Amino acid sequence: MEFNNKLIRTLLTLCFQVLFIALFAQGMKWTTDGNSYFTKEEGEIVKHDLPGLDKTTVVTKADLTPSGWDKPLALDNFKFTDDANKVLIYTNSKRVWRQKTRGDYWLLDMQTKSLKQFGKDRPESTLMFAKLSPDGTKAAYVSERNVYVEEIPNGVIKKLTDDKGTKKLINGTFDWAYEEEFFCRDGFRWSPDSKSIAYWQIDANKIRDFYMVDNTSDVYSEIVPVEYPKVGDSPSPARIGVVNIASSKTKWMDVAGDPQQHYIIRMEYTPDGRSIILQQLNRKQNQSFLILCDPKTGDAKTIYKEKDEAWVSTINEWSRSVTGWDWVDGGEKFVWVSEKDGWRHLYLVSANGKKETLLTRAKQDVISIELIDDKNDMIYFISTSTDHATQRYLYQVSMNGKDLPKQISPVDMSGSHSYTISGNGKYAKWRFSNHYTRPMTAWVNLPGHKPLKGEKNLKKEYDPSKKEVENVEYFKVTTEDGVEMDGWMRKPYDFDESKKYPIVFYFYGEPAGTTVKDSWGNASNFLYNGDLSKDGYIHVSLDNRGTPAPKGREWRKSIYRNIGQINIRDQAMGAKEIISRSYIDSTRVGVWGWSGGGSSTLNCMFQYPDIFTTGVSIAPVTNSLFYDNIYTERYMGLPQENMEDYEAGAAVTHAEHLEGNLLLIHGTMDDNVHFQNAEMLVNELVKHNKQFQYMAYPGRSHGLREGEGTFKHLSTMVSNYLRTHCPPGGVDVDVVKP
Repeated sequence: MEFNNKLIRTLLTLCFQVLFIALFAQGMKWTTDGNSYFTKEEGEIVKHDLPGLDKTTVVTKADLTPSGWDKPLALDNFKFTDDANKVLIYTNSKRVWRQKTRGDYWLLDMQTKSLKQFGKDRPESTLMFAKLSPDGTKAAYVSERNVYVEEIPNGVIKKLTDDKGTKKLINGTFDWAYEEEFFCRDGFRWSPDSKSIAYWQIDANKIRDFYMVDNTSDVYSEIVPVEYPKVGDSPSPARIGVVNIASSKTKWMDVAGDPQQHYIIRMEYTPDGRSIILQQLNRKQNQSFLILCDPKTGDAKTIYKEKDEAWVSTINEWSRSVTGWDWVDGGEKFVWVSEKDGWRHLYLVSANGKKETLLTRAKQDVISIELIDDKNDMIYFISTSTDHATQRYLYQVSMNGKDLPKQISPVDMSGSHSYTISGNGKYAKWRFSNHYTRPMTAWVNLPGHKPLKGEKNLKKEYDPSKKEVENVEYFKVTTEDGVEMDGWMRKPYDFDESKKYPIVFYFYGEPAGTTVKDSWGNASNFLYNGDLSKDGYIHVSLDNRGTPAPKGREWRKSIYRNIGQINIRDQAMGAKEIISRSYIDSTRVGVWGWSGGGSSTLNCMFQYPDIFTTGVSIAPVTNSLFYDNIYTERYMGLPQENMEDYEAGAAVTHAEHLEGNLLLIHGTMDDNVHFQNAEMLVNELVKHNKQFQYMAYPGRSHGLREGEGTFKHLSTMVSNYLRTHCPPGGVDVDVVKP
């Protein structure tokens, strides 16, 4: 149930700050020298020069208008060649599951201003991940699950792979599970000499389809199949091939093991092009192997191994991009991330895997790598302070393995700092906020962190006194089990400690995401039609053990084989401690969540009915056996070996204990958490004569984004349900019923 791809958790827990940075980073493209960047503005491409930030329009709407057209191409994305003489234009994009990764590609020659469309003989909006060859003479792309190459001068197109007449043999891209859980989308790489292409082939013929039913698009229903491997089923077989452009012949890499018992999650050429390096995980994902392959012979050799009693953490846990390999020192070494010593640390590993150097040694987790500055032997990364896991700061560490990391973000600005850094390490777009400070942005230099000329000095504008007037409190709570959790609480604006108020908990609780981060907008209530604080609710969220908070391996991996148990226990005991406060009305305790948070909501309601009185569960997994194999087996093990853990943590197991008020919501075309989950739970609740309210949104997916008026309807329904069954407002102590 990985949320990066799930709209709602993004809206709820990554806050406005992270959304801004993600959009900013996607929209800007650094020049090769790092002294300028490009953005798209009003349908044109603009160049910004640093440090002065002078702007020049370099690609106009006229430049983007093909011959004979009366309007320019809609600019979805773009990429300049290193010499900036050509720019690849992505347009007419369409969604593939989570992202718009198929569309049309054009090449603009900046000298002649000529436009050339790639794949003219392919169906509209079917090209994916188009990339120019390193020598600039060809382009390659995926179309309808096959890899093609096109000669730029003459437009001759060659099909390089064979799908054997089935849509389920996937070349150059991935099936649903790989995309959702490993963030794998772009599945091919040019060789440095432009003579070959390495690509993934996923054989989804081995995977059963899960059928969704579309009852509303026509008078007759339509069956919509998704190649979806349920937990307990073997993975889609994956292999790496290298196809020669001239001969169209593929050489398969001789990677050891049964393809249906492992995953290949990363693959790149080494800088010299002599080898391919890939990362393989066993099916349980508790063993990782880095393997060097000879692209000519297919010979494969394991150079680096890692094991974990739970699961081996991989790049998709700290990065939204799994393309590229972090080579340094002319390809002699690469930067690697591991939490094998109990903390997520940076290592420098030799190209043959025989030597490694630990670069970060404190009891702090690396959250993300922001820049590897090979020229200056330096790495910039985001981490926390040693005592505040809810905050984020920029650090710098040398690759000599001797120096301790140095905090670059201002030490007197506690909160969340994020950066978009130029390739040369000289400039950064800095963004800061905390729970009482709205997002602030400025350009700074690095490593000095001084504002560029003409930019605002955010340190002078920052006003910590605002904390005293903001009605959001960040706190820690220790449960009767001795577990300390971070949380936030938003109290009513007219809070009176002598009164008792209803409380609404927002939970997620699974390994895919956290809900407590010290940034502006994190303590939001966007789904509520109104303002919870204004209406007289106390709104709270807690991060339990097993969430990916930067608190070390033990915190994160304690949830192994315990989803639906340890996380629910923590949430319930945390809620119990908070409810014991004199100003909380224990008869009005609400809880809500979406996806994994919907699962947590159900388990809280069913396992701890004495604590939670009202729950709203949206798109929940009601039994881990109904979810995909990659996510579930990573965190729960194989059901063939420990079915008892699955049963103990399943909401359907405990449904008979429902006592309070429950609103269950699900989309009937949810390709992620299937509608099956809701129907299975409904059957169990009906069997035990448990009354509840139920809303099935026809044709909607996991984010419930489809259909006119859907969000307004959802928001109104949820809000009205809370107001009815968990009434707002503070009341005098003697009014509260025992």
